[in-house]
Amino acid sequence: MDPLSDVLSLLRPKSHLAAALDMGGEWSIQFSDQQGGIKCSAMVLGSCWLAVDGISAPVRVHAGDVFLLPSGRPFRLATDLSLSPVAATDIIPKNRVGPVSTIGGGGDAFLISSRFSLNDDASSVLLNVLPPIVLVRGDTNEAAQLRNFIELIVTELRDQKAGGALAINHLAHLILVHCLRVYQSGEPDRVGWFYAIDDDRVGSALSAMHSTPSRKWTLEQLAQTCGMSRSVFARRFKETVGETPMDYLTRWRMLRAADRLASSDESISIIAETLGYDSDSAFSATFKKVMGVSPRAYGRSRKAEKHPRLGLGFASSQLESFEL
Repeated sequence: MDPLSDVLSLLRPKSHLAAALDMGGEWSIQFSDQQGGIKCSAMVLGSCWLAVDGISAPVRVHAGDVFLLPSGRPFRLATDLSLSPVAATDIIPKNRVGPVSTIGGGGDAFLISSRFSLNDDASSVLLNVLPPIVLVRGDTNEAAQLRNFIELIVTELRDQKAGGALAINHLAHLILVHCLRVYQSGEPDRVGWFYAIDDDRVGSALSAMHSTPSRKWTLEQLAQTCGMSRSVFARRFKETVGETPMDYLTRWRMLRAADRLASSDESISIIAETLGYDSDSAFSATFKKVMGVSPRAYGRSRKAEKHPRLGLGFASSQLESFEL
């Protein structure tokens, strides 16, 4: 599996509904904190301003544009940012018919949107390397495939046929992946694994680590996958990824281990062995160093969160509200 697919499968982005806003006249809507998720929206008709909390410069979004908001910060959409905003929770639900909320009579602007929740422990792997706004302009060549996905979502929202919710969910995931691909390929000289994937040589080492994390990789072996000397590879990897090859491999293994501890009944011995560790003690020490808690305690706490009736004293996860 390639590194981006591997990370996304670990993050397990879950789409919390795709819905639409059909707006007319002048309007300004404030959206609350996105609870650590990724907002994904497409402007189908019209244009508006997008202002994200903590970002100094608002962005003008036009028909055909798609934007991701990976930071989870509150944001505002408006025809005019000088207008007093109305909370999305106050205006959208009471104007909703099916998946579409009509405001001001509609007809001037149409926006489709989805929010993705992520596996909390692994979310920083992706979100920490992305800017607060990822914008793909609709007039670029890269947006051609996105237009097809968007048109299909609009059709599903309009027709509401059997199986439409599942179709929309898969289309929303395709839009998310395509936006990440477009952004990744258009950002030269950035530091982080997300950008290093496209590096002709370092990308080979990342793919090798992700495809066989159980292998007892050495720096020399990883350098050979890239056709580089050990010293040149180590320097180039650190420059492009931002950490040493072995630190990256260790962190990735521990995130994989955390996911399995939380979602399976595999023993610590099995998990340790399949991630390249010869002993439980060596694995447990590394896990605690990276994750801040022992593997056993981590597994118990995560399973208790999913099954609060076990009575282990951990808070249960709450269902997330969704505005648009």
